[in-house]
Amino acid sequence: MITGNIKSQIDQIWNAFWSGGISNPLEVIEQITYLLFLRRLDDLHTLEENKSARLKKPMERRVFPEGNDGIGRDGGRPYDDLRWSRFKHFAPGDMYAVIGEHVFPFLRTLGGDDSTYAHHMKDARFTIPTPALLAKVVDLLDAVPMEDRDTKGDVYEYMLGKIASAGQNGQFRTPRHIIRLMVELTAPQPTDVICDPACGTAGFLVAAGEYLRERHPNILHDATLREHFHHRMFHGFDFDNTMLRIGSMNMLLHGVENPDIRYRDSLAQDHAGEEEKYTLVLANPPFAGSLDYENTAKDLLQIVKTKKTELLFLALFLRLLKPGGRAAVIVPDGVLFGSSTAHKELRRMLVEDQKLDAVVKLPGGVFRPYAGVSTAILLFTKTNSGGTDQVWFYDVQADGWSLDDKRAPLLPEEKLGSVSRASLSEDEHAKNNLPDVLARWAMRAGAERERPRTAQSFCVPEADIAAQGYDLSLNRYKEVVHEAIEHRAPKEILAELAKLEEEIQRGLTELEGMLG
Repeated sequence: MITGNIKSQIDQIWNAFWSGGISNPLEVIEQITYLLFLRRLDDLHTLEENKSARLKKPMERRVFPEGNDGIGRDGGRPYDDLRWSRFKHFAPGDMYAVIGEHVFPFLRTLGGDDSTYAHHMKDARFTIPTPALLAKVVDLLDAVPMEDRDTKGDVYEYMLGKIASAGQNGQFRTPRHIIRLMVELTAPQPTDVICDPACGTAGFLVAAGEYLRERHPNILHDATLREHFHHRMFHGFDFDNTMLRIGSMNMLLHGVENPDIRYRDSLAQDHAGEEEKYTLVLANPPFAGSLDYENTAKDLLQIVKTKKTELLFLALFLRLLKPGGRAAVIVPDGVLFGSSTAHKELRRMLVEDQKLDAVVKLPGGVFRPYAGVSTAILLFTKTNSGGTDQVWFYDVQADGWSLDDKRAPLLPEEKLGSVSRASLSEDEHAKNNLPDVLARWAMRAGAERERPRTAQSFCVPEADIAAQGYDLSLNRYKEVVHEAIEHRAPKEILAELAKLEEEIQRGLTELEGMLG
């Protein structure tokens, strides 16, 4: 966790941008991303210099070449001047000229590097408007401690949180406690190949990486697993270049050297080469409505003929997964009970052709203030041969935060999230169901099958779901507890009414006497 002091430093950087004339939160985070990338390049170069001096050998890999960059009539700037540790000491005007005229052109030449970050820098744009603002931001960023991986990741996550709190861009961000719940439910393994086909800021991939570091610390001690972790495990697609840059930097700052984060319109492109490539899909894809058939990948239409993006994404997940691969994905409620032929057929496929593991219904306010849509997490395994036995349902009624537009925490920090650092009382469980989701998920093949359908979680046999036309809405199967009301005996009620009538009559008689 980052300290209040570091949060204050980040707030100062953010406020400097806003007061300096950049009010678009995505543009702010993009410019910060470029500057953080420059700082990292300088750190890498310094490490190589120190290694060279220690071993008394020439540098194996120079980030910044020797000589001048050749830009301008005088032969350009020395490459050393493009380093963070050098230009941060320049006067504001000189710093502004160096970064705008020399550093950013240099960044754009890094595309030949084999790293995903360098690739996404090829169209980097420098939009900080004044030397004074640049100097202030560089000073503030330089003061933020970025040596520790956990701190670097937390700092960037805190910045990304500001995108979500700034209005219309919140759709790029799934609440981190919901992401962590989905990662815990799927329990990534060191040999998994993980994909998010609508990765945005790469929150799912980051959370999967952090989970593996915590639960499988040997992953970075074994040479083969370490190579897999850094170069072949994580894959993310998006068709927004800003998101690709931000997602790549998020992964970098969380310690993943070279993830596969690339441009791809997941619903519009053919998936040759991607088919049955991944063992785990984690996603909360955008549900924008409908696509034209002409713009939709033909291989997806072979699975389900529809224009609905929420159904096409589910078809995509099935296409991407290897047999035995699993998925945890967020879908709007309409997917669970929609009555169109395509809706029904896709649900039938999940239940009959694959193995549908669970439906976790989320509270309606989870995505407030940006959307009030009701959603659920679908968990399934691709088998191509069926296997659905009992589907586990859980009705999440509280996720630890208020379900209004404020989304304020309802419990202390250590009692929030799906992996609470302290046990929750019954009252606290009523405010945060997520630890209970994980506890009951672990018992879904045992004790959970004995729970009545009046409980918060229960299992439904595949035959019952088929009988309901493959409707997957929780309320279709949940039974309501009717409280027993104790009725009084009729004689007792009649006697009380007679007594009441007698008292009224006596009162009227007394009143007549007073008036007479």
